[in-house]
Amino acid sequence: MTLQAIENINLVSLLDTLLSLVTAFALGGLIGYERQYRQRTAGLRTNVLVAVGAAIFVDMANHLGGHEGAEHVVAYVVSGIGFLGAGVIMREEGNVRGLNTAATLWGSAAVGACAGADLLPEAVLGALFVLAANTLLRPVVDRINREPIDTLAVEVTNTVYVIAPRERQKEALHLLEAALEAADHTARDLVVHAFGDDAVEIEAVLMATAVDGDELDRLTRRLAEQPGISQAFWSPSTTE
Repeated sequence: MTLQAIENINLVSLLDTLLSLVTAFALGGLIGYERQYRQRTAGLRTNVLVAVGAAIFVDMANHLGGHEGAEHVVAYVVSGIGFLGAGVIMREEGNVRGLNTAATLWGSAAVGACAGADLLPEAVLGALFVLAANTLLRPVVDRINREPIDTLAVEVTNTVYVIAPRERQKEALHLLEAALEAADHTARDLVVHAFGDDAVEIEAVLMATAVDGDELDRLTRRLAEQPGISQAFWSPSTTE
């Protein structure tokens, strides 16, 4: 009796799968390159892995057209792997870690689903593309990361910090808002924290645009000279 997996081998269909994976790899790489160049958290490999995994799942669904029960199982796998992937993503000191691992799990789930659906050649192709994303693209990522950061291209988030006595919080907040408005900066968020027993720290997160560091230096110096403000400084960040 012929095995179902052998019966499912179709060279024309396999060529179609190869074309889908190559396209997903190339276009995911194009999107990921732009993200990697801007030093974002989800970079080249993450975007390629997600694109390839999605292509495998959709290609498999096309092969299983008419098999309603199998398609439902695949849908459950897609939902479940989302929770599993979320479990390996961690935020540590403002940085997100584990995205590549989560994206690899997504690709592995797609490969395993193909194998379970007796689409063995497609499963092998998918595994090769996932391996390529994690190995062949690693030197590309390292080379991009070694390039000097172009501050006009990188989406930098700048935060202005003001420390003031607790009883002068409203005055310091007003001075900060007025200084930002005069410098034509828009605050995306304003947060007030306790700073010791008798002071507060006000954080003004600016919109992600290219900012002249000398301009922010002058702004914080002017703020620090105000009677109601003890300290004023700013800090850039490229984390999401």
